[in-house]
Amino acid sequence: MSLFLKKSSKKAGLPPGTVVFVGEKKVEEIRITIIDYDENQYEEREIKNIEDCFHYKDTPSISWINIDGVHQVEVIEKLGAHFVLHPLLQEDVVNTHQRPKFDEFDDHLFIVLRMFFFNEEDNKLEGEQISLIVGANFVISFQERQGDVFEQVRERLRNGKGRIRKKGSDYLAYSLIDAIVDSYYNILERLGENIESLQELLVVNPKREDLQVIQHLKRDMLFFRKSVWPLREVVSGLAKSESTLVKEDVLVYVRDVYDHVIQAIDTIETFRDMLSAMMDIYLSSLSNRMNEVMKVLTIIATIFIPMTFLAGVYGMNFKFMPELEWKYAYLFFWIVVLGVLIGMVAWFKKKKWF
Repeated sequence: MSLFLKKSSKKAGLPPGTVVFVGEKKVEEIRITIIDYDENQYEEREIKNIEDCFHYKDTPSISWINIDGVHQVEVIEKLGAHFVLHPLLQEDVVNTHQRPKFDEFDDHLFIVLRMFFFNEEDNKLEGEQISLIVGANFVISFQERQGDVFEQVRERLRNGKGRIRKKGSDYLAYSLIDAIVDSYYNILERLGENIESLQELLVVNPKREDLQVIQHLKRDMLFFRKSVWPLREVVSGLAKSESTLVKEDVLVYVRDVYDHVIQAIDTIETFRDMLSAMMDIYLSSLSNRMNEVMKVLTIIATIFIPMTFLAGVYGMNFKFMPELEWKYAYLFFWIVVLGVLIGMVAWFKKKKWF
C-alpha cells in the first residue's frame, strides 16, 4: 500500500488529464501488433513505430491494435492525438491502478478491467490492467506486459472460424472481455484446489505454517474480489449502453458475459466464506489437539495418584509398621500397585475415556 501511495503521489498537484505513468514498469520496450481483417482478408504484423498504425483508423476493415507496455507516455500521447482520445482517457491508460470502469465518448468507448494469472514459481496470484478503446472499426488494447489470454481469439481470427470475422469491432471487444472473464474460472479452479487440499490438512494435522497459507489465500482472494466485483458494473453498463458502436445483436453476448461475471463473484464469495471457516477449523483443530494431550496427561497423573499415595505411606519413617517386618511385604506392595493400575485402566476403557 505504501508503494502504491508513493507512486500515485507523482500526480499530486498536476492538472486533470496529465499523462503520467503510475505503476510498475514490466517491459523494457513496448511491443505493437496489429491484426486487420474482414470476412475475406486477414493481416497480422508487428510494427516498430506508433505512426505506422495511424492509417488503420479510417480503413473499412476491422483493426485490432494491441500495445504491450504503457510506460512510454509519448507513445500514448501520439496515439491519443491521432485517434482523438480524451486526455482523461489517456491518463487512465497509463495509471495501472485503475478500478475497472466503463466510459462512453462520442465516437469511442473506453473499458478498463484486470487480467490475472498464477506465478508458478511463487504460487502467487498476479494481475495486470487491460484497457480497451472501441471505435467504429477498430479496437485498441493496452497491456502492461507481453503474454495474455487472447490467443484463442487470435486463432479464431486467423482461421476464420465462427462469426468473429463477420462481425464488427463491438464483437471483437466482447470476445476480448469474454476471454478475460473465462480465464477467471481457471484462477478460481486453482484457488479452489488449494483451499480444498488445505482444508483436509487442517482437519487431519494442522500446522503453524498452515496459518500463513490461509492468510496468503485470503489476501489473494481479496485482491481478486476487488477487481472482479466492479466488473459487474462495467459489463452491465456496456449491456445497457445506447451507443451506436454496440449493435443490438452483440448485446445478447454481452449479457451472457454479465451472467458469467455474476457466477464468478458468487464463487469468490463462497471461497471467502470457506477461508473464514478454515480459520475456525484451524483454531478448533489446535484446541482439540491440546485437549487430547491434556487428556492423556490427566489420565497418566490420575493413574499415578494411588501409587504415589501407597509409596508415600510406606515411605514414612515410623518404627512400628507391621507390614515392614512381613516377609512378603515388598511383593504384596507391587501386587497391590499393579492391581490398582490394571483396575484403573480397565475402568477408563469402560468409560471410553481413551
